[in-house]
Amino acid sequence: MLDLSNEKHAHIDERLRSNVILWLSSVKPDGTPHIVPVWFLWDGDTILIFSKPDQKIRNLRQNRAVMVALDDSKDGDDPIMLAGEATLLPRDEATAADPAYVAKYKSQLDSYNWTGESMSKEYSEPISIRPTRVFA
Repeated sequence: MLDLSNEKHAHIDERLRSNVILWLSSVKPDGTPHIVPVWFLWDGDTILIFSKPDQKIRNLRQNRAVMVALDDSKDGDDPIMLAGEATLLPRDEATAADPAYVAKYKSQLDSYNWTGESMSKEYSEPISIRPTRVFA
């Protein structure tokens, strides 16, 4: 979806790789919006998130459409938003013990005295998001 030869797209790719928090917006079954901050991993094509079996999962079972947003807190000068479609992955297909995920969040995991394996016990629901449109 991103053309890395395009300077703006390369910037978006870098932010998706380096930002720690992504805001995930989904739609509740009653039609109201639901937005939460999440840890995530961008592989160049998809965003991987690990969730508790909570409201996000209930929402995505009803409606796979999502928006995600990054903001570097520079007075709104560099917001990045992506529309996409979420897929709930089988639990054995991806876990928070993924080496790239653990490497990205090592300091956060350490601060909670977690490992990727221990985080996977609570955040057991893998979500894959394939962006379809960029707003930046």
